Amino acid sequence: MRTMALGLTGLLLALGGAAFNVAQAANVVGQVTHLSGTLIAKRADGTTKLLSVKSEVQEGDTLSTEQETYARIKFTDSGEVVLRPGSQLKIAAYSFNQAKPEADNVFLSMIKGGMRAVTGLVGKRNHDAVNINAQTATIGIRGTHFGALLCQGDCAGIPTVSGKPPENGLHLDVTDGAIVVKNSAGQQVINAGQFGFVQSANAPPVIVPAQQGVPVTMPSSIAQNSSSGRGVGKSGSNECAVQ
Repeated sequence: MRTMALGLTGLLLALGGAAFNVAQAANVVGQVTHLSGTLIAKRADGTTKLLSVKSEVQEGDTLSTEQETYARIKFTDSGEVVLRPGSQLKIAAYSFNQAKPEADNVFLSMIKGGMRAVTGLVGKRNHDAVNINAQTATIGIRGTHFGALLCQGDCAGIPTVSGKPPENGLHLDVTDGAIVVKNSAGQQVINAGQFGFVQSANAPPVIVPAQQGVPVTMPSSIAQNSSSGRGVGKSGSNECAVQ
């Protein structure tokens, strides 16, 4: 019996050690700071977790917002992303070490929906280390604050000047800095105050007139900081244009 007890103790210790190692291996890269509904994270190991304010976001997570849900995430380098309802964003890679700029690597994949993003320290010190894939094109940043909306037959509720739903494809707007949008068909720099559009992976990115642009704006309750500061997605009187 003593031998069996020792064996069971050893097994429990081994399992506990394995669980600890798994926990240690999870790379926490951010935290949920604002949330208006249901936010789900699908972990790299296939498990799912319902997130709330102050929940940790891990490298490898695919974040999904349900209808009526806006979610704001702050990353370890102080970069921020706000997701609109019905969006999916995968944190494919997020490596940041204050002392090792050469190891910086941020790669996000926007699967559906829309977001606004503000560059963190990685994007400010190492432009080429930050890339966002959005099916029709890859977005590179230049120290920026921008919005992206991927329409795939699911943008009927988004208002436009024409009164018609936005065209299917990737809609972009830049508030500060610039982004470089590229795919196999071409490349386009979009600067602050400009709007862009990419119809498909085989169509070149183009700049569109401001009156035809589709801005991605967010409710002030999600976009604004509690203290003074620009926040994410603030856009004057149009803050709630995206519903």
